[in-house]
Order: sequence, then structure tokens, then C-alpha cells
Amino acid sequence: MPRKAAQPSLADTDAAPGGAAAVDRALSLLNAFGAGDASLSLAELARRTGLYKSTVLRLLASLRHAGLLRQLADGHYALGPAVARLHAVYAASFSIDQDVQPVLRALVDQTRESAAFHVRQGAQRLCLYRVDSPQVLRDHVRMGDVLPLDRGAGGHVLMAWLGAAVNTSAPDAQRHADLHTRIRRDGVIVLSGDRVPDLTGISAPVFKAGGELVGALTLTLPTSRLQAGFAPAVLAAARGLSAQWGHEGPLPA
Repeated sequence: MPRKAAQPSLADTDAAPGGAAAVDRALSLLNAFGAGDASLSLAELARRTGLYKSTVLRLLASLRHAGLLRQLADGHYALGPAVARLHAVYAASFSIDQDVQPVLRALVDQTRESAAFHVRQGAQRLCLYRVDSPQVLRDHVRMGDVLPLDRGAGGHVLMAWLGAAVNTSAPDAQRHADLHTRIRRDGVIVLSGDRVPDLTGISAPVFKAGGELVGALTLTLPTSRLQAGFAPAVLAAARGLSAQWGHEGPLPA
């Protein structure tokens, strides 16, 4: 049997009435992750939850098996793909779905290219919503997919306002800084071959009341199909969605 801790863990002090202690403890490990936590060590998980390391290891085995956590090469633990999938399912029923999906569909109807809405997830970004191009040749990202934060137009838009969350080399760091300055100045970015060769992304930020960044509205297409009118269309769609959520006027600082 697990040893009884000298001090009660967070799960013990906030146990679900009639619930299972092991489940409460496993959930406390997931809840240990906060904003900006790309990964946590075993020691940090034990410290934040008040659980013994031996108990944490047993719970981690189950959470990893379920895909809720994953172990990185350095031994630290990060949220797993099952979290992104559940988040996508939740987001599909969330109120912003009623606003975002019509905007994406209208953008696809206007351009015949694929449109998506990305949000930051730790050191990555999540494709929260997606409407595919009707054309055969297109990228095949799906709703719920997790993509790099430091590659692609949508990722750079998120980084421009939320800050970098990945380690980059000095040349990349300067390039990113220059890109983010342009994005904050122009409100839209066109990048070709940044994530996938011969693929272009066009992205603009979406804000809510108070100037808080919600996500990035992104159009993706084969570079050979890029047209001059696409960037203004993406920018107009992002500004229209921001206006629906209470933000109009200049870009937030």
C-alpha cells in the first residue's frame, strides 16, 4: 500500500465526494500544469501535488498509457495528444464555434483555399477549427492537430503577441524578432515554405474585448496558387471576427 504522507496532498484536501482517491491524485498531476509550463520534472510534479515520487511514477504510467501525458527525451513530462483531442471536442461545443466556423467557411468560399483557427498550447499551437479547400491539392492538417509554434504563419502570429515559448538558435531568434515586428506592424503575414516546402500560410490575429489575443486566423494553400488578394481577405476576416468579440480599432501593443 502507498505510504501515507506526513502532509496531505492536494488531491486529499480537495477530494471529490464519493470519488476515487487514485483518480483524484491522477487528475491533480494534470492540474499541476499551468500557463507557460511546456514540461515538468518528476520532482516538480511531486512538489506541486504533495504526492510521493513513487506514487507520482505509478500515476504517470497510467496517464502516459492514456495519452494524457508524454515523457520527453530529457525525462520531463508534458501534456499528451489526448489532451489536445479532448480540447478539440470541447471546443467544438464551445460558443466561439458559432462565430469562427462561418468566418472560415466564408473565407474558403471566397478563396477556395483551406482556412483554420489556431490557438497556443504551451510551446505548440493547436488547430482548433478547420475548413478544407474543395481542391484536391491542399495541405492535410486536421482539426485537433498540434503544430509547431515557431514554424508557419499561424504560429508566428501567436508568438508575435504571446511571446516565444521555444528555444531557437541565434540566427532564428533574430529572424523571428524581425517577423514578429512586421506582424505587429501590418496585422497580417504571408510566409511560403516556412513549415512545409511549397506551402504558403497567410495569417492574422484575432482579439477579443480588451485587446486580448484569442488566436490566429490562417489560410493555407500551395504556393503556386497564391494571389495578391488573399492577404487582404484574411486580414478583413480576422478584423471582422475581432469586432464580433468586442475589439475594433488599432492592433493592441
